Amino acid sequence: MTPLDRHHAHQLLEQMIRIRRFEEKSAELYSAGKIRGFLHLYIGEEAVSVGVQQSIQPQDSVLATYREHGHALMAGLSAGSIMAEMYGKQEGCSRGRGGSMHLFSAEHRFYGGNAIVAGALPMAVGLALADKMKGREAVTFCFFGEGAVAEGEFHESLNLAALWKLPVAFLCENNGYAMGTALERSESVLDLYKKAESYGITSVAVDGMNVGEVEAQTSKAVEAIRAGQGPRFLEYRTYRFRAHSMFDAQLYRDKAEVEEWQKRDPITLFEDALRRRDLITAAEHDAMEARVAAEIEEAVAFAEAGTWEPVERILDDVHTEAPQ
Repeated sequence: MTPLDRHHAHQLLEQMIRIRRFEEKSAELYSAGKIRGFLHLYIGEEAVSVGVQQSIQPQDSVLATYREHGHALMAGLSAGSIMAEMYGKQEGCSRGRGGSMHLFSAEHRFYGGNAIVAGALPMAVGLALADKMKGREAVTFCFFGEGAVAEGEFHESLNLAALWKLPVAFLCENNGYAMGTALERSESVLDLYKKAESYGITSVAVDGMNVGEVEAQTSKAVEAIRAGQGPRFLEYRTYRFRAHSMFDAQLYRDKAEVEEWQKRDPITLFEDALRRRDLITAAEHDAMEARVAAEIEEAVAFAEAGTWEPVERILDDVHTEAPQ
């Protein structure tokens, strides 16, 4: 680990804990029937969104997949607005119409939450092209899973981004499984960053369980993008500790494999490293947990107190009358 400022180290750790506890509470509420529909948990991958966030500036845009609760929290959406959205309440960030997979906030330049595999990639190219044409100094951060690499949009998007030298950070969260299909069963080349290199994009593989490495490698790549050197591709090698979704029986991987990866829990590894360097005390850790617990309790209360959209508004934003 590179030298860390104590305050910054605490921020990284607390944000990872914040995402973990939010996801654990979401699973609990789903099991209780409070959250319905689909729910994809980010447990195990927290180091990626937290590490990347350190390079994101207010003018930048962020796009994510349907496993995006952590990204939304890092983008600045309140835990309450996210929880209310998953409850289907109109106080949610998407007015209760998107649910877990379609979190959105124009205010925070967080453009989803996208249920379509690879769906965010061409959108990222469009946003980055608009920024370049308008002369705006902004970077578009596009998160996607390794399953997206098999889609045509992946290749089309990388090709155009490289051709036009667009300010895009392509961020592949490679958790080893596209739903229930292991990477080695779907890809002939397992080093996914090499696919991006074939388009002339500078690319790198990163230990996605190490928040310090994620931050350092992302910072280096984004610095090059901001300098006008075109897009960059980062393959974060990570792992989801829970199933693909709450509906998933998870019969496609051995428990022993999951247990082995859990030994590399990004939160535990980082906290242990801080303790070895005397950068955190037990009391400081307990204070973090208490702050996070209070925030999540408040978010749940906000969602519980939220209101349902009136039936009379069911067609709002669905269609409009053609002008006469």
